[in-house]
Amino acid sequence: MTSFAKILIFIGLIFILAGTFAWLFGHWFAWFGKLPGDIRIQRENFVFYAPVTSMILISIILNILIYLISKFWMR
Repeated sequence: MTSFAKILIFIGLIFILAGTFAWLFGHWFAWFGKLPGDIRIQRENFVFYAPVTSMILISIILNILIYLISKFWMR
């Protein structure tokens, strides 16, 4: 099996795990997407949603996680 196929399988497994986690524990994160700074504009036939603060929070968490993985695992 080529390395590209292995990467795609690994990414698919991560999506399956993330979906299962969100399905089982989604009620714990009901606050997510409703943080101050998340933009929601709702009109009669139109809804615009831009989760600015939530995406910044995800970016910070993922950067810390990637840093820790590269620091301790990729020696």
